[in-house]
Amino acid sequence: MQGKTSVPVIVWFRQDLRLEDNPALFEASKLGCIIPIYIMDDINASQDKMGAASRVWLYHSLDALNRSLDGQLKLFCGDAIELLPNIMENSGARSVFWNPCYEPWRIARDNRLKRHLTEAGFEAYSTNGSLLWEPWKIRKKDGSAYKVFTPFYQRGCLSAESPRNPLPVLENILLSSADIESNELDDLDLLPKNDWHRSIKTCWKISEKAASEQLDVFIQNGLTDYMERRNFPAEQGVSRLSPYLHFGQISPHKVWHRVECEVDRTSKGVDQNIEHFFRELGWREFSYYLLYHFPDLPNRNLQARFDEFPWVKVSPHLEAWQKGLTGYPLIDAGMRELWQTGYMHNRVRMVVASFLVKNLLVHWKCGADWFWDCLVDADLASNSASWQWVAGSGADAAPFFRIFNPITQSEKFDSEGRYILSYVPELRNLPKRYLHSPWLAPTSVLDAAGITLGIDYPNPIVDIKSSRSQALNAFNEQRTRVERS
Repeated sequence: MQGKTSVPVIVWFRQDLRLEDNPALFEASKLGCIIPIYIMDDINASQDKMGAASRVWLYHSLDALNRSLDGQLKLFCGDAIELLPNIMENSGARSVFWNPCYEPWRIARDNRLKRHLTEAGFEAYSTNGSLLWEPWKIRKKDGSAYKVFTPFYQRGCLSAESPRNPLPVLENILLSSADIESNELDDLDLLPKNDWHRSIKTCWKISEKAASEQLDVFIQNGLTDYMERRNFPAEQGVSRLSPYLHFGQISPHKVWHRVECEVDRTSKGVDQNIEHFFRELGWREFSYYLLYHFPDLPNRNLQARFDEFPWVKVSPHLEAWQKGLTGYPLIDAGMRELWQTGYMHNRVRMVVASFLVKNLLVHWKCGADWFWDCLVDADLASNSASWQWVAGSGADAAPFFRIFNPITQSEKFDSEGRYILSYVPELRNLPKRYLHSPWLAPTSVLDAAGITLGIDYPNPIVDIKSSRSQALNAFNEQRTRVERS
Protein backbone atom coordinates (compact mmCIF):
# COMPACT_ATOMS: atom_id res chain seq x y z
CA MET A 1 0.00 0.00 0.00
CA GLN A 2 1.89 3.01 -1.21
CA GLY A 3 1.60 5.95 -3.51
CA LYS A 4 0.45 9.56 -3.35
CA THR A 5 -1.76 12.04 -5.13
CA SER A 6 -1.59 15.80 -5.22
CA VAL A 7 -4.28 16.29 -2.55
CA PRO A 8 -4.37 13.74 0.30
CA VAL A 9 -7.54 12.77 2.15
CA ILE A 10 -7.69 12.24 5.91
CA VAL A 11 -9.46 9.23 7.38
CA TRP A 12 -10.10 9.71 11.08
CA PHE A 13 -10.32 6.32 12.75
CA ARG A 14 -12.40 6.23 15.91
CA GLN A 15 -14.40 3.20 17.09
CA ASP A 16 -13.87 1.58 13.70
CA LEU A 17 -10.35 0.22 13.94
CA ARG A 18 -10.50 -1.92 10.81
CA LEU A 19 -9.89 -1.83 7.07
CA GLU A 20 -12.73 -4.14 5.98
CA ASP A 21 -16.27 -2.73 5.70
CA ASN A 22 -15.17 0.69 6.86
CA PRO A 23 -17.42 3.23 5.07
CA ALA A 24 -15.22 6.24 5.84
CA LEU A 25 -12.11 4.54 4.48
CA PHE A 26 -14.01 3.14 1.50
CA GLU A 27 -15.36 6.53 0.42
CA ALA A 28 -12.13 8.40 1.09
CA SER A 29 -10.12 5.92 -0.96
CA LYS A 30 -12.09 6.93 -4.05
CA LEU A 31 -10.63 10.43 -3.90
CA GLY A 32 -6.95 9.80 -3.53
CA CYS A 33 -4.20 8.81 -1.17
CA ILE A 34 -5.06 8.45 2.50
CA ILE A 35 -3.64 9.94 5.67
CA PRO A 36 -4.94 7.66 8.42
CA ILE A 37 -5.12 9.27 11.86
CA TYR A 38 -6.35 8.45 15.35
CA ILE A 39 -7.02 11.11 18.00
CA MET A 40 -7.13 10.14 21.67
CA ASP A 41 -9.96 12.56 22.20
CA ASP A 42 -11.56 11.77 25.55
CA ILE A 43 -9.25 14.15 27.40
CA ASN A 44 -12.17 16.53 28.06
CA ALA A 45 -14.87 13.88 28.29
CA SER A 46 -14.97 13.87 32.12
CA GLN A 47 -17.45 11.13 33.02
CA ASP A 48 -16.96 9.23 29.75
CA LYS A 49 -13.18 9.06 29.97
CA MET A 50 -12.10 5.64 28.80
CA GLY A 51 -11.68 3.01 31.51
CA ALA A 52 -8.41 1.23 32.26
CA ALA A 53 -9.27 -2.10 30.61
CA SER A 54 -10.54 -0.37 27.49
CA ARG A 55 -7.29 1.56 27.26
CA VAL A 56 -5.38 -1.72 27.31
CA TRP A 57 -7.52 -3.03 24.44
CA LEU A 58 -7.12 0.23 22.55
CA TYR A 59 -3.33 0.10 22.86
CA HIS A 60 -3.10 -3.28 21.17
CA SER A 61 -5.82 -2.39 18.65
CA LEU A 62 -3.95 0.69 17.49
CA ASP A 63 -0.74 -1.29 17.28
CA ALA A 64 -2.46 -3.90 15.08
CA LEU A 65 -4.14 -1.27 12.90
CA ASN A 66 -0.85 0.56 12.42
CA ARG A 67 0.78 -2.65 11.21
CA SER A 68 -2.10 -3.15 8.77
CA LEU A 69 -1.39 0.36 7.46
CA ASP A 70 2.32 -0.24 6.92
CA GLY A 71 3.19 1.81 9.99
CA GLN A 72 1.53 4.93 8.58
CA LEU A 73 -1.17 5.50 11.24
CA LYS A 74 -0.69 8.96 12.74
CA LEU A 75 -1.52 9.27 16.42
CA PHE A 76 -2.58 12.40 18.29
CA CYS A 77 -3.89 13.24 21.73
CA GLY A 78 -6.10 16.20 22.58
CA ASP A 79 -9.17 18.12 21.49
CA ALA A 80 -10.14 17.19 17.93
CA ILE A 81 -11.65 20.63 17.34
CA GLU A 82 -8.21 22.13 17.85
CA LEU A 83 -6.12 19.33 16.35
CA LEU A 84 -7.94 18.37 13.17
CA PRO A 85 -7.86 21.75 11.36
CA ASN A 86 -4.13 22.01 12.10
CA ILE A 87 -3.52 18.49 10.82
CA MET A 88 -5.35 19.33 7.61
CA GLU A 89 -3.45 22.57 7.13
CA ASN A 90 -0.08 20.91 7.73
CA SER A 91 -0.80 17.95 5.46
CA GLY A 92 -2.44 19.81 2.61
CA ALA A 93 -5.62 17.75 2.95
CA ARG A 94 -8.88 19.47 2.10
CA SER A 95 -11.32 16.77 3.21
CA VAL A 96 -11.76 14.37 6.12
CA PHE A 97 -13.92 11.27 6.48
CA TRP A 98 -15.05 9.59 9.67
CA ASN A 99 -17.67 7.15 10.96
CA PRO A 100 -19.80 8.69 13.72
CA CYS A 101 -19.82 7.73 17.37
CA TYR A 102 -22.94 8.04 19.50
CA GLU A 103 -21.86 9.23 22.93
CA PRO A 104 -23.66 12.53 23.62
CA TRP A 105 -20.46 14.52 24.04
CA ARG A 106 -19.08 13.18 20.76
CA ILE A 107 -22.27 14.00 18.85
CA ALA A 108 -22.19 17.58 20.14
CA ARG A 109 -18.46 17.88 19.46
CA ASP A 110 -18.74 16.48 15.94
CA ASN A 111 -21.50 18.93 15.06
CA ARG A 112 -19.33 21.82 16.21
CA LEU A 113 -16.33 20.37 14.39
CA LYS A 114 -18.18 20.06 11.09
CA ARG A 115 -19.31 23.67 11.28
CA HIS A 116 -15.79 24.78 12.16
CA LEU A 117 -14.21 22.85 9.29
CA THR A 118 -16.80 24.05 6.78
CA GLU A 119 -16.28 27.67 7.81
CA ALA A 120 -12.53 27.17 7.34
CA GLY A 121 -13.05 25.90 3.80
CA PHE A 122 -12.61 22.18 4.47
CA GLU A 123 -14.98 19.35 3.70
CA ALA A 124 -16.09 16.84 6.34
CA TYR A 125 -18.02 13.64 5.64
CA SER A 126 -19.42 11.04 8.01
CA THR A 127 -21.33 7.84 7.35
CA ASN A 128 -22.59 5.05 9.57
CA GLY A 129 -20.11 2.28 10.20
CA SER A 130 -21.07 1.11 13.70
CA LEU A 131 -24.80 0.37 13.80
CA LEU A 132 -27.23 -1.67 11.73
CA TRP A 133 -29.87 1.05 12.00
CA GLU A 134 -29.25 4.72 12.73
CA PRO A 135 -31.14 5.66 15.93
CA TRP A 136 -32.92 8.67 14.45
CA LYS A 137 -34.43 6.56 11.65
CA ILE A 138 -36.38 4.21 13.92
CA ARG A 139 -39.55 5.83 15.27
CA LYS A 140 -43.08 4.92 16.29
CA LYS A 141 -45.88 5.90 13.94
CA ASP A 142 -46.50 9.01 16.05
CA GLY A 143 -42.87 10.02 15.72
CA SER A 144 -41.88 9.28 19.32
CA ALA A 145 -39.04 7.02 20.45
CA TYR A 146 -39.52 3.43 21.52
CA LYS A 147 -38.92 2.49 25.15
CA VAL A 148 -39.68 -1.22 24.88
CA PHE A 149 -37.31 -3.56 23.08
CA THR A 150 -39.66 -5.97 21.30
CA PRO A 151 -41.67 -3.36 19.34
CA PHE A 152 -38.43 -1.42 18.72
CA TYR A 153 -36.83 -4.49 17.19
CA GLN A 154 -39.79 -6.07 15.43
CA ARG A 155 -41.82 -3.06 14.29
CA GLY A 156 -38.97 -0.59 14.06
CA CYS A 157 -35.81 -2.38 12.98
CA LEU A 158 -37.00 -5.49 11.15
CA SER A 159 -39.65 -3.48 9.33
CA ALA A 160 -37.09 -0.93 8.21
CA GLU A 161 -34.50 -1.36 5.51
CA SER A 162 -32.48 -4.54 5.95
CA PRO A 163 -28.89 -4.16 7.17
CA ARG A 164 -26.69 -3.29 4.23
CA ASN A 165 -24.20 -5.76 2.81
CA PRO A 166 -20.62 -5.34 4.04
CA LEU A 167 -18.48 -3.21 1.77
CA PRO A 168 -15.88 -5.11 -0.25
CA VAL A 169 -12.32 -5.36 0.97
CA LEU A 170 -10.12 -2.68 -0.55
CA GLU A 171 -7.39 -4.42 -2.50
CA ASN A 172 -5.12 -1.42 -2.70
CA ILE A 173 -5.13 1.52 -0.31
CA LEU A 174 -2.92 4.38 -1.39
CA LEU A 175 -1.21 5.96 1.58
CA SER A 176 0.06 9.51 1.51
CA SER A 177 3.74 10.19 2.01
CA ALA A 178 2.98 13.48 3.78
CA ASP A 179 5.34 13.98 6.71
CA ILE A 180 3.23 15.01 9.72
CA GLU A 181 4.53 15.33 13.24
CA SER A 182 2.59 12.93 15.46
CA ASN A 183 2.82 10.88 18.62
CA GLU A 184 4.19 7.43 19.24
CA LEU A 185 1.80 4.84 20.62
CA ASP A 186 3.42 4.88 24.06
CA ASP A 187 2.94 8.65 24.20
CA LEU A 188 -0.82 8.08 24.57
CA ASP A 189 -0.19 6.59 28.03
CA LEU A 190 -2.73 3.83 27.56
CA LEU A 191 -1.15 1.04 29.60
CA PRO A 192 -1.23 1.08 33.42
CA LYS A 193 2.07 1.21 35.28
CA ASN A 194 1.53 -2.18 36.95
CA ASP A 195 1.39 -5.58 35.28
CA TRP A 196 -2.38 -5.96 35.55
CA HIS A 197 -2.77 -5.36 31.82
CA ARG A 198 -0.63 -8.40 31.01
CA SER A 199 -3.28 -10.66 32.51
CA ILE A 200 -5.88 -9.20 30.13
CA LYS A 201 -3.60 -9.47 27.11
CA THR A 202 -2.98 -13.18 27.68
CA CYS A 203 -6.73 -13.82 27.44
CA TRP A 204 -7.34 -12.17 24.08
CA LYS A 205 -6.02 -11.78 20.56
CA ILE A 206 -6.60 -8.13 19.77
CA SER A 207 -6.76 -7.24 16.09
CA GLU A 208 -9.09 -7.05 13.11
CA LYS A 209 -7.89 -10.47 12.01
CA ALA A 210 -8.62 -11.91 15.45
CA ALA A 211 -12.15 -10.50 15.29
CA SER A 212 -12.85 -12.33 12.03
CA GLU A 213 -11.35 -15.51 13.44
CA GLN A 214 -13.55 -15.26 16.53
CA LEU A 215 -16.62 -14.88 14.31
CA ASP A 216 -15.57 -18.01 12.43
CA VAL A 217 -15.18 -19.94 15.67
CA PHE A 218 -18.61 -18.85 16.87
CA ILE A 219 -20.35 -19.76 13.62
CA GLN A 220 -18.69 -23.16 13.53
CA ASN A 221 -18.93 -24.09 17.21
CA GLY A 222 -21.40 -21.86 19.03
CA LEU A 223 -24.34 -20.95 16.86
CA THR A 224 -26.18 -24.23 16.37
CA ASP A 225 -27.16 -24.46 20.06
CA TYR A 226 -26.74 -20.81 20.97
CA MET A 227 -30.11 -20.43 22.73
CA GLU A 228 -29.22 -23.06 25.31
CA ARG A 229 -25.44 -22.94 25.72
CA ARG A 230 -25.26 -19.17 26.05
CA ASN A 231 -26.63 -19.49 29.60
CA PHE A 232 -23.78 -21.65 30.89
CA PRO A 233 -20.68 -19.64 31.81
CA ALA A 234 -18.31 -22.63 31.69
CA GLU A 235 -19.33 -23.35 28.08
CA GLN A 236 -18.02 -21.63 24.96
CA GLY A 237 -21.58 -20.73 24.10
CA VAL A 238 -21.41 -16.98 23.49
CA SER A 239 -19.82 -15.12 20.60
CA ARG A 240 -17.29 -13.10 22.64
CA LEU A 241 -17.47 -10.49 19.87
CA SER A 242 -18.48 -7.56 22.11
CA PRO A 243 -15.04 -5.91 22.48
CA TYR A 244 -14.35 -6.29 18.77
CA LEU A 245 -17.71 -4.71 17.96
CA HIS A 246 -17.17 -1.89 20.42
CA PHE A 247 -13.78 -0.94 19.00
CA GLY A 248 -14.96 -1.58 15.47
CA GLN A 249 -12.49 -4.34 14.61
CA ILE A 250 -15.47 -6.03 13.04
CA SER A 251 -18.67 -4.40 11.79
CA PRO A 252 -22.15 -5.49 12.88
CA HIS A 253 -23.04 -5.69 9.17
CA LYS A 254 -20.36 -8.31 8.59
CA VAL A 255 -21.50 -10.28 11.63
CA TRP A 256 -25.16 -10.12 10.56
CA HIS A 257 -24.53 -11.22 7.00
CA ARG A 258 -21.96 -13.90 7.82
CA VAL A 259 -24.39 -15.50 10.24
CA GLU A 260 -27.29 -15.16 7.85
CA CYS A 261 -25.55 -16.33 4.71
CA GLU A 262 -23.05 -18.94 5.80
CA VAL A 263 -25.14 -21.12 8.07
CA ASP A 264 -27.48 -23.80 6.71
CA ARG A 265 -30.90 -22.46 7.62
CA THR A 266 -32.91 -25.52 6.61
CA SER A 267 -32.95 -26.74 10.20
CA LYS A 268 -35.62 -25.17 12.38
CA GLY A 269 -33.32 -25.40 15.39
CA VAL A 270 -30.59 -23.47 13.63
CA ASP A 271 -33.13 -20.89 12.50
CA GLN A 272 -34.22 -20.30 16.08
CA ASN A 273 -30.63 -19.93 17.23
CA ILE A 274 -29.88 -17.47 14.46
CA GLU A 275 -32.91 -15.37 15.30
CA HIS A 276 -31.98 -15.41 18.98
CA PHE A 277 -28.47 -14.23 18.16
CA PHE A 278 -29.88 -11.50 15.95
CA ARG A 279 -32.01 -10.35 18.88
CA GLU A 280 -28.81 -9.95 20.88
CA LEU A 281 -27.43 -7.71 18.15
CA GLY A 282 -30.79 -5.94 18.37
CA TRP A 283 -30.26 -5.30 22.08
CA ARG A 284 -26.96 -3.62 21.23
CA GLU A 285 -28.83 -1.43 18.77
CA PHE A 286 -31.52 -0.70 21.38
CA SER A 287 -28.88 0.46 23.88
CA TYR A 288 -27.45 2.95 21.38
CA TYR A 289 -30.97 4.00 20.47
CA LEU A 290 -31.76 4.76 24.11
CA LEU A 291 -28.52 6.67 24.59
CA TYR A 292 -29.24 8.78 21.52
CA HIS A 293 -32.83 9.63 22.48
CA PHE A 294 -32.18 9.84 26.23
CA PRO A 295 -28.64 11.22 26.58
CA ASP A 296 -28.88 11.34 30.40
CA LEU A 297 -29.11 7.54 30.46
CA PRO A 298 -25.60 7.07 31.97
CA ASN A 299 -26.41 9.22 35.00
CA ARG A 300 -30.14 9.46 35.59
CA ASN A 301 -32.89 6.92 36.10
CA LEU A 302 -34.89 6.66 32.92
CA GLN A 303 -37.92 6.05 35.15
CA ALA A 304 -37.99 9.09 37.42
CA ARG A 305 -39.95 7.24 40.09
CA PHE A 306 -36.69 5.54 41.09
CA ASP A 307 -35.06 8.89 41.92
CA GLU A 308 -36.17 8.51 45.53
CA PHE A 309 -35.25 4.85 45.87
CA PRO A 310 -32.98 4.35 48.93
CA TRP A 311 -29.91 3.08 47.11
CA VAL A 312 -26.60 3.97 48.72
CA LYS A 313 -23.40 5.07 47.04
CA VAL A 314 -21.14 4.38 49.99
CA SER A 315 -21.35 0.82 51.28
CA PRO A 316 -19.01 -1.30 53.41
CA HIS A 317 -19.82 -4.18 51.05
CA LEU A 318 -18.87 -2.50 47.78
CA GLU A 319 -15.18 -3.39 47.95
CA ALA A 320 -15.95 -7.03 48.77
CA TRP A 321 -18.17 -7.15 45.67
CA GLN A 322 -15.47 -5.56 43.52
CA LYS A 323 -12.80 -8.00 44.71
CA GLY A 324 -14.95 -11.12 44.49
CA LEU A 325 -15.04 -11.70 48.23
CA THR A 326 -18.79 -11.78 48.92
CA GLY A 327 -18.94 -15.40 50.11
CA TYR A 328 -21.23 -16.34 47.21
CA PRO A 329 -19.10 -18.42 44.81
CA LEU A 330 -20.89 -17.50 41.57
CA ILE A 331 -20.70 -13.80 42.41
CA ASP A 332 -17.04 -14.08 43.35
CA ALA A 333 -16.15 -16.08 40.25
CA GLY A 334 -17.76 -13.46 38.02
CA MET A 335 -16.04 -10.54 39.67
CA ARG A 336 -12.67 -12.28 39.54
CA GLU A 337 -13.20 -13.19 35.88
CA LEU A 338 -13.85 -9.51 35.26
CA TRP A 339 -10.63 -8.45 36.98
CA GLN A 340 -8.43 -11.11 35.45
CA THR A 341 -9.73 -11.08 31.88
CA GLY A 342 -11.55 -7.78 31.35
CA TYR A 343 -14.70 -9.73 30.56
CA MET A 344 -17.61 -11.48 32.25
CA HIS A 345 -20.14 -13.95 30.93
CA ASN A 346 -23.47 -12.26 30.23
CA ARG A 347 -25.61 -14.36 32.59
CA VAL A 348 -23.14 -13.80 35.39
CA ARG A 349 -23.17 -10.06 34.66
CA MET A 350 -26.91 -10.06 35.38
CA VAL A 351 -26.47 -12.02 38.60
CA VAL A 352 -23.66 -9.90 40.04
CA ALA A 353 -25.49 -6.69 39.07
CA SER A 354 -28.72 -7.86 40.70
CA PHE A 355 -26.79 -8.78 43.85
CA LEU A 356 -25.24 -5.33 44.06
CA VAL A 357 -28.33 -3.18 43.49
CA LYS A 358 -30.88 -5.38 45.23
CA ASN A 359 -29.24 -7.55 47.88
CA LEU A 360 -26.70 -4.86 48.82
CA LEU A 361 -28.89 -1.88 47.86
CA VAL A 362 -25.91 -0.13 46.28
CA HIS A 363 -26.73 2.39 43.54
CA TRP A 364 -26.48 0.96 40.03
CA LYS A 365 -24.14 3.80 39.05
CA CYS A 366 -21.46 2.36 41.37
CA GLY A 367 -21.64 -0.93 39.53
CA ALA A 368 -21.69 0.76 36.13
CA ASP A 369 -18.57 2.74 37.06
CA TRP A 370 -16.70 -0.41 38.10
CA PHE A 371 -17.67 -2.25 34.93
CA TRP A 372 -16.67 0.81 32.90
CA ASP A 373 -13.17 0.65 34.32
CA CYS A 374 -12.73 -3.13 34.18
CA LEU A 375 -14.43 -4.30 30.98
CA VAL A 376 -12.59 -4.45 27.68
CA ASP A 377 -16.00 -4.15 26.00
CA ALA A 378 -17.03 -1.18 28.16
CA ASP A 379 -19.59 0.60 26.04
CA LEU A 380 -21.40 3.68 27.35
CA ALA A 381 -24.69 2.71 25.73
CA SER A 382 -24.75 -0.98 26.65
CA ASN A 383 -23.25 -0.47 30.10
CA SER A 384 -25.76 2.22 31.06
CA ALA A 385 -28.81 0.52 29.55
CA SER A 386 -27.93 -2.87 31.03
CA TRP A 387 -27.37 -1.59 34.56
CA GLN A 388 -30.62 0.34 34.46
CA TRP A 389 -32.36 -2.77 33.11
CA VAL A 390 -31.20 -4.84 36.09
CA ALA A 391 -31.99 -2.04 38.55
CA GLY A 392 -35.53 -1.76 37.22
CA SER A 393 -35.11 1.94 36.49
CA GLY A 394 -34.52 1.81 32.74
CA ALA A 395 -36.37 1.14 29.53
CA ASP A 396 -38.10 -2.23 29.21
CA ALA A 397 -36.43 -3.02 32.51
CA ALA A 398 -36.64 -6.19 34.50
CA PRO A 399 -39.15 -5.54 37.31
CA PHE A 400 -37.41 -4.65 40.55
CA PHE A 401 -38.88 -7.67 42.29
CA ARG A 402 -37.01 -9.95 39.87
CA ILE A 403 -34.00 -10.64 42.07
CA PHE A 404 -31.51 -13.22 40.86
CA ASN A 405 -30.64 -15.76 43.54
CA PRO A 406 -26.90 -16.46 43.17
CA ILE A 407 -27.26 -19.92 44.72
CA THR A 408 -30.02 -21.23 42.46
CA GLN A 409 -28.43 -19.54 39.44
CA SER A 410 -25.17 -21.28 40.27
CA GLU A 411 -26.81 -24.66 40.79
CA LYS A 412 -28.75 -24.37 37.52
CA PHE A 413 -26.12 -22.97 35.19
CA ASP A 414 -22.85 -24.20 36.74
CA SER A 415 -23.97 -27.41 38.44
CA GLU A 416 -20.54 -29.05 38.19
CA GLY A 417 -18.81 -25.90 39.40
CA ARG A 418 -16.44 -25.70 36.45
CA TYR A 419 -16.86 -21.96 36.08
CA ILE A 420 -16.63 -21.33 39.83
CA LEU A 421 -13.46 -23.36 40.24
CA SER A 422 -11.81 -21.54 37.32
CA TYR A 423 -11.81 -18.37 39.42
CA VAL A 424 -12.37 -19.51 43.01
CA PRO A 425 -9.80 -22.32 43.25
CA GLU A 426 -9.75 -22.22 47.07
CA LEU A 427 -12.99 -24.24 46.95
CA ARG A 428 -11.53 -27.01 44.75
CA ASN A 429 -11.57 -29.66 47.51
CA LEU A 430 -15.14 -28.95 48.57
CA PRO A 431 -17.76 -31.57 47.56
CA LYS A 432 -19.94 -30.34 44.71
CA ARG A 433 -23.09 -30.37 46.84
CA TYR A 434 -21.62 -27.54 48.93
CA LEU A 435 -19.78 -25.73 46.17
CA HIS A 436 -22.63 -23.26 45.62
CA SER A 437 -23.14 -22.49 49.32
CA PRO A 438 -20.00 -23.35 51.33
CA TRP A 439 -21.40 -21.97 54.59
CA LEU A 440 -23.89 -24.85 54.68
CA ALA A 441 -21.13 -27.45 54.75
CA PRO A 442 -20.53 -29.20 58.11
CA THR A 443 -17.35 -28.25 59.91
CA SER A 444 -15.93 -31.70 59.26
CA VAL A 445 -16.42 -31.28 55.51
CA LEU A 446 -14.83 -27.84 55.57
CA ASP A 447 -11.89 -29.18 57.58
CA ALA A 448 -11.38 -32.03 55.14
CA ALA A 449 -11.37 -29.50 52.28
CA GLY A 450 -8.84 -27.32 54.11
CA ILE A 451 -11.22 -24.40 54.32
CA THR A 452 -11.80 -22.15 57.29
CA LEU A 453 -14.62 -19.76 56.49
CA GLY A 454 -13.65 -16.21 57.20
CA ILE A 455 -9.99 -17.02 56.54
CA ASP A 456 -9.59 -19.16 53.43
CA TYR A 457 -12.91 -18.05 51.95
CA PRO A 458 -15.32 -15.40 53.28
CA ASN A 459 -18.62 -15.96 54.99
CA PRO A 460 -21.54 -14.43 53.06
CA ILE A 461 -21.50 -10.66 53.53
CA VAL A 462 -25.33 -10.60 53.63
CA ASP A 463 -28.05 -13.17 54.10
CA ILE A 464 -29.65 -13.78 50.72
CA LYS A 465 -33.20 -14.16 52.04
CA SER A 466 -33.30 -11.25 54.46
CA SER A 467 -31.54 -8.92 52.01
CA ARG A 468 -34.09 -9.85 49.37
CA SER A 469 -36.93 -9.04 51.78
CA GLN A 470 -35.27 -5.73 52.65
CA ALA A 471 -35.04 -4.82 48.96
CA LEU A 472 -38.67 -5.69 48.29
CA ASN A 473 -39.81 -3.69 51.32
CA ALA A 474 -37.82 -0.69 50.11
CA PHE A 475 -39.39 -1.03 46.66
CA ASN A 476 -42.92 -1.29 48.03
CA GLU A 477 -42.42 1.73 50.30
CA GLN A 478 -41.01 3.74 47.42
CA ARG A 479 -43.92 2.73 45.16
CA THR A 480 -46.42 3.74 47.85
CA ARG A 481 -44.78 7.17 48.18
CA VAL A 482 -44.93 7.69 44.43
CA GLU A 483 -48.60 6.68 44.26
CA ARG A 484 -49.47 9.11 47.05
CA SER A 485 -47.60 12.02 45.55
